[in-house]
Amino acid sequence: MSTTQPRKILVTSALPYANGAIHLGHLVEYIQTDIWVRFQKMRGHECWYVCADDTHGTPVMLRAEQEGITPEQLIARVHAEHSRDFAGFLVNFDNYYSTHSPETQECANLIYRRLKEAGLIEVRTIEQYYDPVKAMFLPDRFIKGECPKCGAKDQYGDNCEACGAAYTPNELKNPYSAVSGAPPVLKNSEHYFFKLSAPQCQELLRRWTREKGRLQPEAANKLQEWLGEEGENKLTDWDISRDAPYFGFEIPDAPGKYFYVWLDAPIGYMGSFKNLCARKGLDFDEWFKPDSATELYHFIGKDILYFHALFWPAELAHAGFRTPSKIFAHGFLTVDGAKMSKSRGTFITAASYLAQGLDPEWLRYYFAGKLTNTLEDLDLSLDDFVARVNADLIGKYINIASRSAGFIIKRFNGQLAPADADLPAIRAIQEAAPRIAELFEAREFGKAMREVMALADGANQYVDRVKPWELARREGQEVELHAACSNSLNLFRLLTVLLKPVLPDVAKKVETFLNVAPLTWDDTATLLAGGHGIQPYQHLMTRIDPKQVAALVEANKASLAPADTTASQAAPARAAGHSPQRHGEKQQHEAQAAEAAAAAGPHISIDDFMKLDLRVAKIVEASQVEGADKLVRLMLDIGEEKPRQVFAGIKSAYDPAQLQGRLTVMVANLAPRKMKFGLSEGMVLAASDPEGKTSGLYLLAPDPGAQPGMRIK
Repeated sequence: MSTTQPRKILVTSALPYANGAIHLGHLVEYIQTDIWVRFQKMRGHECWYVCADDTHGTPVMLRAEQEGITPEQLIARVHAEHSRDFAGFLVNFDNYYSTHSPETQECANLIYRRLKEAGLIEVRTIEQYYDPVKAMFLPDRFIKGECPKCGAKDQYGDNCEACGAAYTPNELKNPYSAVSGAPPVLKNSEHYFFKLSAPQCQELLRRWTREKGRLQPEAANKLQEWLGEEGENKLTDWDISRDAPYFGFEIPDAPGKYFYVWLDAPIGYMGSFKNLCARKGLDFDEWFKPDSATELYHFIGKDILYFHALFWPAELAHAGFRTPSKIFAHGFLTVDGAKMSKSRGTFITAASYLAQGLDPEWLRYYFAGKLTNTLEDLDLSLDDFVARVNADLIGKYINIASRSAGFIIKRFNGQLAPADADLPAIRAIQEAAPRIAELFEAREFGKAMREVMALADGANQYVDRVKPWELARREGQEVELHAACSNSLNLFRLLTVLLKPVLPDVAKKVETFLNVAPLTWDDTATLLAGGHGIQPYQHLMTRIDPKQVAALVEANKASLAPADTTASQAAPARAAGHSPQRHGEKQQHEAQAAEAAAAAGPHISIDDFMKLDLRVAKIVEASQVEGADKLVRLMLDIGEEKPRQVFAGIKSAYDPAQLQGRLTVMVANLAPRKMKFGLSEGMVLAASDPEGKTSGLYLLAPDPGAQPGMRIK
């Protein structure tokens, strides 16, 4: 039985905007959250996972107008598409809802009224750009013109994507409306502000952001920069209203004024949960009252930390609700070391990945192997993706069952022998399970996967040692064969428990194959009894064919046609960066600009250089390679769980005995190469004379103080 105390946990992911498709950049967050939630449920905790489409704002309104449909019709269609894509990647929401709902409107109105009663809402007249053709006020991102700093054309009204300068729309030269193309005019309008600069908000946020565990250290430090030192007042009041026409909720007692989308977007978490409570008979107030004993966690992209760690807790606390227990922020996704790109085919949508027939659990495992609990960006190296999935999932994990199951069915009527509870490989998994549980809890999925694969190595070493395929050919070895295969399947079952949060579909197939109830984390403490019957083995997962990945990239390629800035095409991302939708669009724009520059000359682009994952490596072992004239076998520590093996053609220049302990530089994301001497898992860098003579070869070495695993940029 589990020794952990049952917990009540509510988990959310950032709400995807209802104006675009889900892509692989989005999936980092939803897969991360889903793994954590599945782990909590395996531990026996009451854990609810809710999300919703973020549906309001000018971009949705304009896109619906462009398509000749109502905003309600648009968001209904996108909701179905998003739901399909999430289900395709096994993201198991307890409720996937919409912010355009009566529950969200009810919560938004209540929070607004309470903030108003607390004296934290103020009405002010502001001067704002207005489109005289469309008869609408323009958000900053719908005003374009020439950058006041560098003169670049067609820049947005808040920042220049050519030089990076930030400014106000009033500073743009020759501004025009991105909706109609007409020059905008300045016009006064009454707006509603949430007084974030008020002393009670400042005091709350200084205390809340410093409370241990609320935020990751990097996030807490960033929040302190925004808040400033004691006595400073760096926070500005927040404009929470927009003028008609606008798709959203009308502000109570303010005709023609609507809640700004960022006001009701986080409230959508509450709306989605309120809807779930009504269906499941849960007490909403128990989870959101100020002194609630339940836990509330938000998984978000680091680009919306400002909204979730400043505006959101200030709104909740001063409206009489509980604040989040913790906010978990993550970094962005790059592909092959560069921003996602349509021209290179790496701006990959979830739907296209599935349409090409790629297994969603391949990506779930690869992301899990890369994910940490920090804000560091994550890179999807397509070559590494193929190599790691094939080596780990097929070569190490699935291989254990496929080499043993057939003998149990054919020779022993599908029934297992008693397992050897003292088998070192079995004990190793059972002893590691609590430690791996701590890693899952801490969102250190990469470390957890490395531990699991090290345990899978131990299981395979057992299978290699007992060699059931040889026992099966020998007479009088039936008892040994039965024991060997039964132990192997018990090892496989234990590993499946550890991998179930990441590979839920495979785990379900394993449960059917092994004829067991749904696996829980407590099952790491038990073994299958002698006489237990299993079902015939069916293939659980196939290898990735590199051709499938090549076809996926090709299917996602798009030409770099000049952007049309007419009204029908003008649907820029929302005014304040929303993760992960806005980030993906900006990635695409920046990547295309870099590619265009690279195509103009013989130079490589920075994106090309960033594809290289160069790491500081420590040579922990160096030895001769029998039968090789030029090769030295190096074991390199680059900060991973175990050293990598590399064969380097440096024998004529270096004595292996002199290499041990020195630092060098390694290309860490080179595809593994199978040689007759073994697998080479990278490349070390060396300089040579112009003719490339080996006698003039020199290994690169970093300065003293560099540590194994440091990335070279």
